[in-house]
Amino acid sequence: MTEVTISSGAVRLNGELIIPPGANGVVLFAHGSGSSRHSPRNQFVARALREAGVGTLLFDLLTVEEEEQERRTRHLRFDISLLANRLVEATRWFDAQTATNRFAAGYFGASTGAAAALVAAAELGGRINAVVSRGGRPDLAGADLIRVTAATSLIVGGNDTEVIALNQEAYAQLRCEKEIQIVPGASHLFEEAGALEHVSRLAAEWFLEHLQRAGPRPI
Repeated sequence: MTEVTISSGAVRLNGELIIPPGANGVVLFAHGSGSSRHSPRNQFVARALREAGVGTLLFDLLTVEEEEQERRTRHLRFDISLLANRLVEATRWFDAQTATNRFAAGYFGASTGAAAALVAAAELGGRINAVVSRGGRPDLAGADLIRVTAATSLIVGGNDTEVIALNQEAYAQLRCEKEIQIVPGASHLFEEAGALEHVSRLAAEWFLEHLQRAGPRPI
């Protein structure tokens, strides 16, 4: 694991980059509300992706000071523009590193991080090859949904009925290659036995297909 520091304007964001041997791409994680790069669910999915041969970059979308403010006011978790901008800056940092800039790239977003991932993917166009949303709020990407070109998979728990409806609305607006996957019996956080394993398997299959298809970037 390589500890990294990503600059985004005046702030510095901490992260961890792990690329397994022979990886065909790297997935940048956009965590959700009140979370961080240490999210046990995202760490679980990241391990599964690496075992499948995909690199991962998990990083904090907010600084320590912003996290403290967020715990008190809960105002930053829905600032999709801020979160998306941080993800775009992380991608540009990724592209500036000689060790990583040749890799195809994808985004994995959870909760409001899914909206940030889709907005960032819309801005970066063909640079982002695939997006996976876990229990996300892609509807919060708004008008940017129709601009997304990255192949997008929306994964939702079968018992998360309100979020299923919001995902279906967003799915209808997407114009890219897309799918919506319902995990039977799973709640919003996929805490049920086997649910997160199911998510990880679906995510790995999606990223492997679309990152392999993209292939290495010409440098």
